[in-house]
Amino acid sequence: MIQELSLPLLLGLFALAGALVVAASIRATALADVIADRTRLGEALAGGVLLGGATSLSGVVVSVTGAAGGDASFAVSNAVGGIAAQTLFLAIADLLHRNANLEHAAAEPANLFQAVMLLILLSLPVAAMAGPDIAFAGVHPVSIVMFLAYLSGVKLSAEVGKRPMWRPVETRDTRHDEPEADNAPGAPVLRPALIFAALVTLMGLAGWVISQIGSTFITRFGLTSSLVGALITAVITSLPELVTTMVAVRRGALQLAVGGIIGGNTFDTLFLVFSDIAYRDGSIFQAVGMTDLYWLATGMLMTAILLGGLILRQRRGPARIGIESVLMMAVYGCAVAVELFAG
Repeated sequence: MIQELSLPLLLGLFALAGALVVAASIRATALADVIADRTRLGEALAGGVLLGGATSLSGVVVSVTGAAGGDASFAVSNAVGGIAAQTLFLAIADLLHRNANLEHAAAEPANLFQAVMLLILLSLPVAAMAGPDIAFAGVHPVSIVMFLAYLSGVKLSAEVGKRPMWRPVETRDTRHDEPEADNAPGAPVLRPALIFAALVTLMGLAGWVISQIGSTFITRFGLTSSLVGALITAVITSLPELVTTMVAVRRGALQLAVGGIIGGNTFDTLFLVFSDIAYRDGSIFQAVGMTDLYWLATGMLMTAILLGGLILRQRRGPARIGIESVLMMAVYGCAVAVELFAG
């Protein structure tokens, strides 16, 4: 039914689904902060696992739906394009956080570890794309390795958050993860958890609508799958990360903001795992094009720059933001130019 709608109705439904995802994500951010405080989970881990996974659900649905429909490029470019866009959002948040460089103020060992895990998880698809074309029941062995690596990374991130072996140097701009007075550990968590789950379901349904409209754009208007995936559906389904990052920064939950982006990106690598399972024409890693690989490399480069910024902890750089934010914006801008003019 969606495929038969006129262009104005398609655009209107697309905007409505995107707005629904954004509105749900705003409420989910506040609830994630509450749950983090009441369960002693911590902002960095809550942002990386709880909030990151929830706000990524609509993107999962888009990639899996595309893969099930046989469009490998759409599925992969939506995943890796979203990782690049969401990393860019930290640079945008840095522009709004005027007290000090965001990566300086949000010093947290768990975020550093998650960034390392993200680079590991992004390198595995590169190996699968460059390696032999093998699959068991249509699933590449790398998908299994990625899934197990993600689970191990979540466990190790929790250990790093609870028992860090080192701590960042304290400065006047360092912001600590302190529970709010009305969110003391041990307070009831069932009601916020149930509301959070309902919002996640809503975002998943909106993601399905976005995937159907994205597929329609590809078939009706002759757009490339990588362009629609990396620059349209990926950006729309990544808007929750932009909103949650801005909301978290305004609330002063800086570890939640940074952890939400890095953890959300780490979760987004599972898009490729689920898409590989949904894609029935062999391994999805062997079915993608060079443009998809380019977006994957862009995500890796931006993550490496972010990790360097988290370690450097520059108080202020060009335009009163960190040099890593400037570089991430430049890299993303170049990737968009390549997609539009050289893809």
